[in-house]
Amino acid sequence: MTSKTDEALGYEQARDELIEVVRRLETGGTTLEESLALWERGEELAKVCRRWLEGARARLDAALAEEETPTAGTATDTDGR
Repeated sequence: MTSKTDEALGYEQARDELIEVVRRLETGGTTLEESLALWERGEELAKVCRRWLEGARARLDAALAEEETPTAGTATDTDGR
């Protein structure tokens, strides 16, 4: 479950922390317990990033849909009036 603190993280903050978690895991030198804790933190951070990206995609889709939808009063009647 994502904590309130994670929910307050911006995309860039979560991404940067995730990069650091991955770097530490790839470097090694941690105990099994530390590695598991890092992996779990990485999973939570990835969820935060995914939510931000999904929200951004939804906003872009909505903006594009608005552009494609004709505004009221600009369409002509089917008989050309």
